[in-house]
Amino acid sequence: MAISGLGYQKNLFVLPFDHRSSFEKGLFGIEDRFPVADEVEQISDYKRIIYEGLLKAIGNGVLKEYTAILVDQVYGSALLADAKERGIMTCSPVEKSGQIEFDFEFGDDFNSFLDLAEPTFAKVLVRYNPEETGEVNKNQRRKLKVLSDYCHDKGLKFMFELLVPPTKEQLELVMQDTSIYDLKLRPKLARLAMAQLQHAGIEPDVWKIEGTEDPQAAENFVAQARVGHRDEVGIIILGRGENEKKVREWLRVGARTKGIIGFAVGRTVFWQPLVDYRDGKIPREDAVRRISDTYQELYKLFIDTRSKVTFYD
Repeated sequence: MAISGLGYQKNLFVLPFDHRSSFEKGLFGIEDRFPVADEVEQISDYKRIIYEGLLKAIGNGVLKEYTAILVDQVYGSALLADAKERGIMTCSPVEKSGQIEFDFEFGDDFNSFLDLAEPTFAKVLVRYNPEETGEVNKNQRRKLKVLSDYCHDKGLKFMFELLVPPTKEQLELVMQDTSIYDLKLRPKLARLAMAQLQHAGIEPDVWKIEGTEDPQAAENFVAQARVGHRDEVGIIILGRGENEKKVREWLRVGARTKGIIGFAVGRTVFWQPLVDYRDGKIPREDAVRRISDTYQELYKLFIDTRSKVTFYD
C-alpha cells in the first residue's frame, strides 16, 4: 500500500478487555485446560460488566465517536456486534493470548475471523525487543507482514501493540530495576523496534505504545511512527496493568505530545472492580459504576491536559 494512505488522527480512547489467559487464570484459576461451558459463560458475563461500564461512561458524557472497545471473539463476539450497532468503534485481536512469540489466534484462518467481526481496527500484541538474539524476531516479522498486508488490502485499520520486555543482559545493566529500564532503556529500544518493523514492511495505522514519563521520549515515538511520509500515523498510550498513578503520569505526557491521540487502558480500569465483584465484596452495579468512573476520569484527564496545550506546525 502507499505510505500516504496510512494513519488515524482522531481522538481514540480504547477500553481494552481482550485478555483471555489472564481472565482464565487470574480471575477463575483455569490453567492447563480449556474452560467448560459454564466458565465460558461466566467469563463472557464479566466482559459484559466492563462493556456496561463503557456504555455508562458514554451516557455520562464521554463522546461516543472517540471511544472504542477492544475485545476478543472468544468471549466477546456479542459485545462486538452490539457496539457496532450502537456506532461504537471496535477492535479485534488476532494474536494468541499469553504467548512470548507472536502467533495467530486462529492460525492461517485469522482472516475469516476478521471478516466475520468486521472491526474498525485489527489489533495485534507483540513482544519485540530489537536486541533479542535468535530467530524469534525474524519469525514474528514474517507473520506480521502477512497481517499488515491483509489489513491494508481489506481496508481495515491496523493497530499494533508493542511491548518491549527486557533481555537478561539489559536487566543486568539496570541492576534488575525495571523502573530504571522503563525510563532509561525502553524508550530507545521501542523506537528501534518500530524502525525494524517498518523496514520489514509492517505498517500500523496506530501504534499502541508503553507510556513514558519523559516528554522527549514521547516525541521520539511520534517521530518514528511518522518517519518517511507516514504523516497521519497515530499513537495511543497503553496502560500495561500499571497502577493508576503511573498511568496518569503517562497520559499527561502523552496528552502534551502532538501525534499521541489517546490511550488504551484496561486492567487499571477494570481489574479490581471485577475481583471485588467475584469475591462478593460489591454488587454488579457497583463494579459497573467503578469501571465507568475510572474510565471517565482518565478520559477527562487526557482531554483537559490537551486543552491547555498549543501545538504548532
